[in-house]
Amino acid sequence: MTREDFRFFHRLRVRWAEVDMQKIVFNAHYLMYFDTAVADYWRALGMPYEEGMHQLQGDIYVKKATVEFSASARMDDTLDVGMKCSRIGNTSMVFHGAIFRGEELLITCELVYVFADPATQTSRPVPLLLREMLTGFEAGEPMVQVKTGPWSELGADAGRIRTAVFVQEQRIPAELEWDEADATAVHAVAYNRLGQPVATGRLLPAADGVCMIGRMAVHQVLRGCGLGEQVLRALAAEAQRRGDRTIELHAQRTARAFYERLGFVARGQPYEEAGIPHVDMTSALPLAR
Repeated sequence: MTREDFRFFHRLRVRWAEVDMQKIVFNAHYLMYFDTAVADYWRALGMPYEEGMHQLQGDIYVKKATVEFSASARMDDTLDVGMKCSRIGNTSMVFHGAIFRGEELLITCELVYVFADPATQTSRPVPLLLREMLTGFEAGEPMVQVKTGPWSELGADAGRIRTAVFVQEQRIPAELEWDEADATAVHAVAYNRLGQPVATGRLLPAADGVCMIGRMAVHQVLRGCGLGEQVLRALAAEAQRRGDRTIELHAQRTARAFYERLGFVARGQPYEEAGIPHVDMTSALPLAR
């Protein structure tokens, strides 16, 4: 196998607790590396694993794991774990993985999973939706679709994400989360291949060519997968179409680096909003790529 055989990679760094006295990784840890990569593979599909499997009315279980060793990883190595779904049978799925140190192939594996009823762990046919997600991802198809529209069309799904992120996770009082601006805003919601809403944001009406984007929220287990950027770009495209020139937003301080990567610049001093540190940021349209 070579790196070109994979379109998905998970990166990790070897830690002290994973090596022996010779600073070589214990053999058993390689299976942990592959398992971690599989978990991130599901995130790359835009699917919150627990919710997705619940909707698919099943779960996957390891039937067989085979590991072949070519060379050892060492303390402080940075490793790339490639993972791909190479075959889907009636009830099973075969994943192949490989661990690279740079271009050097160290370890390969074959993982056979069975789709099964979680209550009885008896096998079931792989659902068509799951089959299409896996084959589509491996073919390079987009896993998420971003829809824009009014609150009357997208409010229920946008509200679900905002409630989970802002009200439940960040403990912002519900009376501060909901306001009259939702009725006049353009909303964006990202949907995965299962039709589940996984990210949202809104664009307020502009004043003198300056618009405000806010209520940016991504499902907790899917952060870092690029969903926030897709939502932001969809809203920025809507702003550009109507002739806006500048975007402003109130960024949570922990998200500042995310917005800076997209060309936003902080201005003014940090402040608290709903008990959370924020900073004002601005960017000219179109957004940087």
